[in-house]
Amino acid sequence: MSTVTQRKGAAFSAPFFIGFACLFVIPLLYAVYQSLFTMRSSGLGIGPRQEVFTGFGNFARGLSDSTFWAAVARVSAFAVVQIPVMLALSLAMALLLDSVTKRVAHRYRLAFLVPYMIPGIVAALMWMYIYSPRLGPLTDLTGIDFFASELVWVSMGNLLTWVGAGFNMLIVYGALQAVPREIFEAARMDGASELRIALSIKIPYVRSALVLTGMLSIIHTLQIFNEPLLFRNVVPEVVTKDFTPIMMIYYEAFDSNDYNYAAALSIILAVIVGVISMLFYRVTNRAQQP
Repeated sequence: MSTVTQRKGAAFSAPFFIGFACLFVIPLLYAVYQSLFTMRSSGLGIGPRQEVFTGFGNFARGLSDSTFWAAVARVSAFAVVQIPVMLALSLAMALLLDSVTKRVAHRYRLAFLVPYMIPGIVAALMWMYIYSPRLGPLTDLTGIDFFASELVWVSMGNLLTWVGAGFNMLIVYGALQAVPREIFEAARMDGASELRIALSIKIPYVRSALVLTGMLSIIHTLQIFNEPLLFRNVVPEVVTKDFTPIMMIYYEAFDSNDYNYAAALSIILAVIVGVISMLFYRVTNRAQQP
């Protein structure tokens, strides 16, 4: 490869690397730097606050913080239920689209993707209106209080599934379109039903897409923030400040003004998300191998 070609390639990719460095690398390094310090007051606590180097003191505090780990466990338990339900729905939608003509699939594909195109805050506000006992229609129709303490996670799960199912469906549907059509025709000639074709041919072919959507869903769900923050305005006694890890980090930084501890918790959460995602990828990738 000539030097001119290498320079052109570097110039072409430079905007991405500059943006990645400014938006991810530099903020991450600054968070690590902030996490190594603590704000302390002089004297009896009434003097001016000074930033003191404490090394890994904030990390030790975070690793022993039972409230933070309770929030992580709470969100993890929610993800174990919500993500498989959403992926199963996305897979069913993709299989239905794949079974119709391309003209019909094109129309419904856009309709299924509309919820994902709606901003998360707007979608949450819309569903909160639907859930409202005074203004929404669901309470009158079902007699269920969707803001009750035992149903808050169900309400959030329904919201997240409604928003994310279309996007995951699109990824799975794209993987289905890459499957050679001749395989389906051969299976039909051998007498296989559409259900058998879906179970024995289509689903095995899209396992990689399901793994990808599952890993993306894990990363997103463990960092859930918008939905519980808005739900807190309605049921603050249920959705507390430490309801999710991100909410706890947010209130530590902007309510308690403990930016250093919040930075340490952010890094700990990033490591947790990375480890869980890596384990999920390895386990599912090993399951796909013959």
